Amino acid sequence: MEIEKSSAVLKETTQIESRTLTRDVQVDFYLPAPVSRPEEISLLLINDGQEMESLGLLSMLNDMYEKDEISPVLCVGIHAGADRKQEYGTSCRPDYKGRGARAGQYSRFVMEELIPYLQEEYYLPVFREKAFAGFSLGGLSALDMVWSHPKEFSKAGVFSGSLWWRSRDKNDPNYQDATDRIMHQLIRQGGYYPWLKFYFECGILDEKADRNGNGVIDSIDDTLDLIAELVARGYDPIKDIHYLQLEDGRHDVPTWGRAMPDFLRWGWGK
Repeated sequence: MEIEKSSAVLKETTQIESRTLTRDVQVDFYLPAPVSRPEEISLLLINDGQEMESLGLLSMLNDMYEKDEISPVLCVGIHAGADRKQEYGTSCRPDYKGRGARAGQYSRFVMEELIPYLQEEYYLPVFREKAFAGFSLGGLSALDMVWSHPKEFSKAGVFSGSLWWRSRDKNDPNYQDATDRIMHQLIRQGGYYPWLKFYFECGILDEKADRNGNGVIDSIDDTLDLIAELVARGYDPIKDIHYLQLEDGRHDVPTWGRAMPDFLRWGWGK
């Protein structure tokens, strides 16, 4: 295990041999140190952990802890494998191209291998709460994980989420937003869990595609439509959902790094 120490955060890196994914998974743990009351620590799992160095998570957390801006959070960056487009997605079904076929195995890795590992490794049998965040396709995966395990998680963070994920090609003459976007269908068919909270970030420059020609890029349309589905399920658009739209935001790590402090303050701000 590799260890890196800053003034307020202990970063440890390890490899977990996953039986479910049949590969070694690199995982980075960002542990606030010291913590006098371990039972007050929350857990934040983050997809695409390989991007956390470029995102600046270590220095970001160190700065926020030193300013006493957030409560203690064990952040866990899960590195994506070579099969990322198969492991990320919606665990119930792949998209129309068959992508996300291993999302169910990835879900089992997180729930049955990763969380028990870190509970044992850090002597934290119980967390104050659990959250999951991700970017692009990893954002879709994070939202699906939270929605599929509402008794385990309380928050989802979705940055430029691939909420277009669909069961039919958008160029198919029978394609319809209302029925063919998979995550929207899952929300529509799901229940209401009053403890769940949702954070969404989109950038005006995320993409150029505008499949319905309404002058709004698809990533924003898909996000706002999904928020509408959550509201229809009973979630309060003010108390339960936070939407950040960056006028100069792009579909890239620097943009998500700019949004991450806002997400951390939203979720664990003092």
